[in-house]
Amino acid sequence: MLDLKHWPRPPRPWLGVFTDIDDTLTTEGAITADALHALAALKQAGLMVIPITGRPMGWSRDFAQNWPVDALVAENGAAAWIPQADGAPRAIYQQSAAERAAHRMRLNAVAARIMREVPGATLAQDSAGRETDMAIDHSEFTHLPPQAIAQVVQLMRSEGMNATVSSIHINGWFGEHNKLEGARWVVRELFDIGGDETERRTHRAALLVDVHAEAGVRGDRVREVELVLLVELRLLRSWCRLICPIGALFSLIARISPRKLGVWANKQRCRSQA
Repeated sequence: MLDLKHWPRPPRPWLGVFTDIDDTLTTEGAITADALHALAALKQAGLMVIPITGRPMGWSRDFAQNWPVDALVAENGAAAWIPQADGAPRAIYQQSAAERAAHRMRLNAVAARIMREVPGATLAQDSAGRETDMAIDHSEFTHLPPQAIAQVVQLMRSEGMNATVSSIHINGWFGEHNKLEGARWVVRELFDIGGDETERRTHRAALLVDVHAEAGVRGDRVREVELVLLVELRLLRSWCRLICPIGALFSLIARISPRKLGVWANKQRCRSQA
């Protein structure tokens, strides 16, 4: 793990930390005292602390209430707990109650199909607390071989679901949310802001993840993903501006264009001529 003093710094001071939970904060399935101490130290330093997990709302409630955090985003960005002054966290959702009920019926049908068609597939033991997604256990209390994991993912996607593989579960859901969008959403909810300001604030927060699990890659490709994450923290939309071939080409053309506007030289004049 890269020592904090060697992290690239954003143009403005850090606002906080988004962190995964399983195999990032936890060790062998349990939160450790040093991890809790680190979260408390971040809070005492004035930083926003928000865990983001694929775990269910029911599983996450006590942690949102007892951990030193500003919010806890659960179910891969679909919902969150917001701690309250009276000690009881408040639940918020990206989907309406009617949407969640309709999706639950479809999720149950897909889960039944998976367990019928994939040998050894079982629901995760935390399924009772799930409200917006489903999870198939592959490494927490059982073991699925890689081909079975791939089959589960393919079945979920064939049913129109999003599907991701964490270090312990295969998660599937209906909707456009994910952990990154969940981070942006909870920042909007906490600060009552939107648009560009949300983007600016989320890019001033560090992202801590189990890269092997979240990216689903190994070896050199893991280091590439880590590099992209670190660069993204320093430079907004770095992938599009520096790495994507089309974006990089446009960036070069913009630098040499004879009709380039001097936006940074005279912002006020640029606005007045718009």
